[in-house]
Amino acid sequence: MKKVFLIILFALFTNAASAQNKDKAQINSTLDNWHKAASEANYKNYFDALTDDSIFIGTDASENWDKKAFQAFAKPYFDKGKAWNFTMLERHIYFSADKKMAWFDELLNTQMKICRGSGILVLIDGNWKIKHYVLSMTIPNDNVDDVIKIKAPIEDALIGKLKK
Repeated sequence: MKKVFLIILFALFTNAASAQNKDKAQINSTLDNWHKAASEANYKNYFDALTDDSIFIGTDASENWDKKAFQAFAKPYFDKGKAWNFTMLERHIYFSADKKMAWFDELLNTQMKICRGSGILVLIDGNWKIKHYVLSMTIPNDNVDDVIKIKAPIEDALIGKLKK
């Protein structure tokens, strides 16, 4: 009886791990294809990867866009045939208990050097879609003071505006 129980338990664990590995592979494919679509200036594929109510937060403090606003911002870049080229260096993926939502963080090789992306995907009709994405530039700790000096005049003005 113990053997049967252990075999069933092992089978359940193996199936759960296999399903999670499949979901991780699908999410990796979704994100990799999304980044690839940008590098190829494929507007349709890029924006089809996002949910209709998605949010994209860019590196500038003013860049907090819903899908339509992000499309309007990005369209001129895609129309010129040159959007952006991000390639994944490292990615971590996590799942909600019901496996219908996943969140991730990634390090990207970009024209801005290493950037960090993070976001949320949701499972819709068997496909993973990006619901929320945040892109940020990384700053080496030893250079934070130098970066603050560069951005302070611009962001002090923005802080004053946002406080009102």
